[in-house]
Amino acid sequence: MTSFTVGFDLDMTLIDSRPGIAATYRALSEATGVPVDVDLVVSRLGPPLEQELLHWFPAAQVTGAVTRYRALYPRYAIEPSRLLPGAAEAVAAVKKAGGRVIVITAKRGDLARLHLDHVGLAVDDVEGLAWADGKARALRAADAVGYVGDHIADMGAAVAAGIPGIGVSTGPCSAAELTAAGASRVLSDLTLFANCLPEIRVGPQVSDS
Repeated sequence: MTSFTVGFDLDMTLIDSRPGIAATYRALSEATGVPVDVDLVVSRLGPPLEQELLHWFPAAQVTGAVTRYRALYPRYAIEPSRLLPGAAEAVAAVKKAGGRVIVITAKRGDLARLHLDHVGLAVDDVEGLAWADGKARALRAADAVGYVGDHIADMGAAVAAGIPGIGVSTGPCSAAELTAAGASRVLSDLTLFANCLPEIRVGPQVSDS
């Protein structure tokens, strides 16, 4: 059976990481004395950590805040994370069809793997610290046939990579926003993903028949 690769985002696509990220930001705020509106932070997950921290810390302090946040992350963020509905089944559907699953995320790769290990989700590879054009490059390098994500930047990355983007409205972006960003299909959650697999798997490969 011909192998193929499907990419997935992590936060708010495969896992609900909001409680743990909120706890990490609270710990960072307490350690630094810098107020952070954690409810606002977790309402817009997706972009790289550095971008979010610029809303709360002076630019000269962001590098230090990133280091401190990531040091706190394993203690506070991993245990509260949970699989989103249909996530395990979506990964299983790809594998059952003979495919590979790669997680492409703006989160650092080792921290992403801690989440995946915690929820028991076995994937074939993780590409961390990837956002926007970086996600598109990772998708092309993996020869992916589709990318599944909850953010408009995920759909933009799929479009840039020349593959279908499957949007899930479990994150900060609405179905309309995901569609406008180029999603070929938008799902309410991943319980419906298996229905999309034939079109993203077959579509890019039917060129010589």
